[in-house]
Amino acid sequence: MNRKSAAAAALAALADPTRRQLIERLKAGPKAVGDLARGVPVSRPAVSQHLAVLKAAGLVRDVADGTRRVYEIDPKGLGAIRAWLDDMWGDALGRFGAELEKDDTD
Repeated sequence: MNRKSAAAAALAALADPTRRQLIERLKAGPKAVGDLARGVPVSRPAVSQHLAVLKAAGLVRDVADGTRRVYEIDPKGLGAIRAWLDDMWGDALGRFGAELEKDDTD
């Protein structure tokens, strides 16, 4: 998957407020599904489905810990979003600079 499509998949996954809430909860560190499901306004199976979407988008990764799965943020997925934003920001700054130079010559 190229950087642009990786960023698109990650942004699409984050369009859902429950998935954003799960990512926010994972900022503090790895958590088991049961811990993530506490306090979220959806069922535990729904949390697992949301985590599967986040995992498919490359935003989280999981490891088995006995009978439970522990999830954490995958920095590579966030890196794809950041790289995409950096590219867009660089392009925007370039156009802005070109406009400033054009105004100086007028």
